[in-house]
Amino acid sequence: MKDVVNRMTISPEDFQLKLDRLLPRIEKPGRYTGGELNQIVKNWQEIQTKICLAFPDLYDLGMSNYGLAILYDLINKRGDLLAERTFCPWSDMEKIMRDEKIPLYSLESKKSLDQFDIIGISLPYETLFTNTLNLLDLSGIPLRTVDRNDNHPLIISGGHGMLNPEPMHEFIDAIVIGEGEEVIFEIIKAYQDWKLSGDPRNNLLKTLSKIWGVYVPSLYKAHYDEIGTISHIEKLYEEASYPIIKRIVAKLPPPTTDLIVPYVNTVHNRIPVEIMRGCTRGCRFCQAGFITRPVRERTVEEVIDAIEIAMAKTGFEEVGLLSLSSSDYTHVLELVKAVSEKFGERALSISLPSLRIESFSVELMDALKNTRRSGFTLAPEAATDRMRNIINKPVSTEQLLDTAREIYSRGWTNIKLYFMIGHPDETLEDVKAISDLCKMVLKEGEKIIGRKSKVTAGVSTFIPKPHTTFQWSPADTLDQIREKQALLKKELRGGGLKLNWNNPDETMLESALSRGDRRISQVIYNAWKNGAKFDAWHEFFNWEIWKTAFEDANLDPDFYIHRTRLIDETFPWEHIDSTVRKKFLASDYMISKKGDTRVDCRHRCFACGILPTFSKIRMDNPGEIWQCPEVIPHKSRKSSNLKPDIEIPLVQR
Repeated sequence: MKDVVNRMTISPEDFQLKLDRLLPRIEKPGRYTGGELNQIVKNWQEIQTKICLAFPDLYDLGMSNYGLAILYDLINKRGDLLAERTFCPWSDMEKIMRDEKIPLYSLESKKSLDQFDIIGISLPYETLFTNTLNLLDLSGIPLRTVDRNDNHPLIISGGHGMLNPEPMHEFIDAIVIGEGEEVIFEIIKAYQDWKLSGDPRNNLLKTLSKIWGVYVPSLYKAHYDEIGTISHIEKLYEEASYPIIKRIVAKLPPPTTDLIVPYVNTVHNRIPVEIMRGCTRGCRFCQAGFITRPVRERTVEEVIDAIEIAMAKTGFEEVGLLSLSSSDYTHVLELVKAVSEKFGERALSISLPSLRIESFSVELMDALKNTRRSGFTLAPEAATDRMRNIINKPVSTEQLLDTAREIYSRGWTNIKLYFMIGHPDETLEDVKAISDLCKMVLKEGEKIIGRKSKVTAGVSTFIPKPHTTFQWSPADTLDQIREKQALLKKELRGGGLKLNWNNPDETMLESALSRGDRRISQVIYNAWKNGAKFDAWHEFFNWEIWKTAFEDANLDPDFYIHRTRLIDETFPWEHIDSTVRKKFLASDYMISKKGDTRVDCRHRCFACGILPTFSKIRMDNPGEIWQCPEVIPHKSRKSSNLKPDIEIPLVQR
């Protein structure tokens, strides 16, 4: 550990006095005080099991994490449990904590984290890995599982960043693969039983490994072949799950309405209501779209009731209707009209993210007209038909322009277009087309509203993610990214146009961590030890630290970033089953090479693996979610106008 911090031995009252003395010396002390409206503080002595929910980034970001809000609400509804919150301190507060030997503490009771039974760490993206080590270190908890004893908290984690858990295997005791609303209580029950048993800690880990959706890394071992790729994953405990199948909930739990109202501005000061989970579009780069299947929707009535209750409890004047593809929500038009009618007089602002261009309707925009207006965001992702076919987002340029015209004609002045460079098989002509398309959209706006029209191009860089069609693809090199960004900076100039882009070095890091194996854990430790933290923040990110960390671990980052995978390669996450079969993804990968597309699988089932995996849940929970189209047998496809799957040749080493 960098600096050993002391277990909290003073009373909460005395500790609060100490905070009162120290907090005026730092930026935004409201991040560290707790006491917000709707926080829950229980009697510590009366609670059987105490859980601290940790988000390893600033309070400003963590308080907008919907998963944390859900678990906080669900756990605190139980009389024998309490859930409290903690976040990573900014550099000014961290310095004070280390100088004063103050351990990281929870906001509610001001207890140090090592006094909790379970610490649940949310990891939605990989650039939080070094922050996770820093969080544990500030808590006085050994970083590695092997160094923890029966008196240390159980360290669990979950989130999209854990669908390849191997880079963090040394530091996390147990990992939830998939959705946590139900499995968290099974983990707590296992912990409570173990606590009463007096058995060694390893017995708890063995019990957890048998729970559906729980992965205990210490009970598995990775083996490598002569070229450094994974040979196989060995199970060290016979009864542990293998593969570890993603956990889902058959029906979304009631929306969380007892939302905490922060003292300071956060990323999203609004009421979040998840209207739908899962996506069936099959965009080949989108990890979230693959790993959150199947689709589950809430009723319009449930959403309206949640908004009304949450508004009364929080005072927020904006609501975010959350999903991966909001306009694919079956009742989206009915919902928007209902929200507008019921809350229109209160000037409620509706945020409806992830609207798809091809399913966007004039009726939907008209239904939104009574809410506060701001810019509209659309995500074509690529600017040529060829590239959009490769990534399976077949939206024509004319569709985009039609939608832009409808948006501008209804009073919106700014359209933000999301693009991605670095897609497989992309050329510089495809990149230049991004600037051409932005100018075409701006021109349509100028025809309708004149110089008030604006177009903002947000251009990120493609990162191949596990459990996606493009998990076999290499990421662009630094030189390729810089060349493409330079082209866009040159072309996207002039009044009404704005370009946002990302740091290419950040792409290198995320690409390496996303598809890393167990050896990357030493790289993460090396980087943290040498000062890496807040890697998602421009002012802290330092690629040179990471390159040194790779060198010290005798690893080449290019092996993880720029290497094209063989079609039959065993991935580090091979034992993690997202329930979308690798064979299906490989087939889709080869189809992408031909520039062919797949339709939305709400209209035709391509047998990705979801249905057979969850067949029992489907039978036990009938409803719209499970009414999937018929699987078309391979032999009958020739008589239809649908293209047959491609047979995948295996490339032998």
